[in-house]
Amino acid sequence: MGGRPSSPLDKRQQQHLRGQVDTLLRNFLPCYRGQLAASKLPRVREHRGPLTQLQGHPPQWQPIFCVLRGDGRLEWFKHREEYENGDRPLGSVVLTGYTVLTSQSEYLHLLDTLCPEPSGHHTQEEPEPLLEMPVSFPLFLQHPFCRHLCFSAATAEVQHAWRLALQGGIRLRGTVLQRSQAPAARAFLDAVRLYRQQQGHFGDDDVTLGSDAEVLTALLMRELLPALRAQTLPRLRGAGRARAWAWAKQLDAVHAAVLAGASTGLRAFQPEKEELLAALEKTLRPDVDQMLKLRERVLGRLQANVQGPLESCLRRKVDAQLPRVTQTLLSTVEAELTAVQTLLTQGMDRLSRHLRGSPSSTRLRKEVYSFGEMPWDPELMQTCYREAERSRGRLGQLAEPFGFFGTQSLVFGAQDLAQQLMADAVATFLQLADQCLTTALDCDQAAQQLEKVRGRVLKKFQSDSGSAQRRFIHGWLLCIFLPFVLRQLELSCKAELSEFEGDVLAVGSPALTIEGIYEDVIRGALLQRINRDVETEAQRGTCSRQPGSSTEVPLCPLPPPGTFQS
Repeated sequence: MGGRPSSPLDKRQQQHLRGQVDTLLRNFLPCYRGQLAASKLPRVREHRGPLTQLQGHPPQWQPIFCVLRGDGRLEWFKHREEYENGDRPLGSVVLTGYTVLTSQSEYLHLLDTLCPEPSGHHTQEEPEPLLEMPVSFPLFLQHPFCRHLCFSAATAEVQHAWRLALQGGIRLRGTVLQRSQAPAARAFLDAVRLYRQQQGHFGDDDVTLGSDAEVLTALLMRELLPALRAQTLPRLRGAGRARAWAWAKQLDAVHAAVLAGASTGLRAFQPEKEELLAALEKTLRPDVDQMLKLRERVLGRLQANVQGPLESCLRRKVDAQLPRVTQTLLSTVEAELTAVQTLLTQGMDRLSRHLRGSPSSTRLRKEVYSFGEMPWDPELMQTCYREAERSRGRLGQLAEPFGFFGTQSLVFGAQDLAQQLMADAVATFLQLADQCLTTALDCDQAAQQLEKVRGRVLKKFQSDSGSAQRRFIHGWLLCIFLPFVLRQLELSCKAELSEFEGDVLAVGSPALTIEGIYEDVIRGALLQRINRDVETEAQRGTCSRQPGSSTEVPLCPLPPPGTFQS
């Protein structure tokens, strides 16, 4: 008894199966690795076509073939054939942190302010005339620390399509950490915030846009910029705007070196990070109950100590402005999600009309594929994205008094939310339609089934969007007000922490810190205010959607063009 039964498979059969498993893994794992990487970013539709670019020494406008990859990387080739043959590009850039300008006068004004001439300084060198030549349909890519890229399109229509595509790539690259559900991504963002608070910067801003290495690079570039200006600007040759262009190239070289160093450092830290997480797993599991009890005990005592100053700060500094910021955020997201629902409904209705019209199988597949591509179509989704853009100025004015300068991140986050909800709804519609549409149905019956699917999808969309909207509002209100309150209480309450530090240190675990417990106290009190205001605005009708059971809005894969049984 208890002995292991002999296998009914002989060695030859076992070896054959092992070979089959190895083959399966060999073929599957590349797909899995690719999907793991792709899951970090929503899709961007690849965009490509001919442009002209200002390049060379001296710079000249030269024809190129440009490609925006699905991961938000822009590449350019000398000819289309080089791209199609898989040759190396002439140049490439990751779009993190860039801004698209389509006005030459606006770009030239930016150059004038970027590198002003010292007072009393007059150079005999001639300015670069090519920067001054009128460009009919320009696309200027500007970055605070990287080289500028100057492109030109052949027509206004081509310029418009490229502008939307580039803006999508910039948003895609910028919000990679904010979209990630991985605990490591959240830990990194929290670490950046705490590091900046130690440097005296309590307000959130757009420094956290990009990957972990890009964020650290932006932090260091900000610190280096004053010294770089003092050391480099006096030695730059050229005059006026050509000098500013040279300054941008110099910054680009420094940025590339810092980014390479940050990337290398983070890769070197990876083994240590894995060891740390493994060690924490071993120590936390047996002691977690004791640690949680201690945390609650310290939290209660600390809350009693800081309650007076905290309540006074919230009442004097926050209560008067919180409703206005809440209302603006809610109305912004509500308008955006209403636009998403309108676009979704129009797409489903269009498919239903094609079914009733007895279309050909080929035409229907084309319409289904177009519907499935809606979340990734920058032209269609622009009707949703612009709602967030319209509120940028007002949100900035409301939040700036609290030291919040992350309006770009906030706008990107709202646009990501619209794309995620659209992607989820489209995938749900296609999945349900596949289940109910069969060859046994005539066109009218199929259209009736599709109408039922339409109702289910809209109901689910309203539930998902309601809960996702509230999660979005809560998160951004905390980003705006939590650092402000922490800064206001820095002098009056931080001194109170020392008397509790001994209890926490006795636990001997880095997972529990007195600073973390203190911040939880502040966050909890602030969340009470936020919950109250969000509910008040909801009752007033600003937030018409009701929260659903789901708070996560996953991106679903796009079904193939042959979806729907013909």
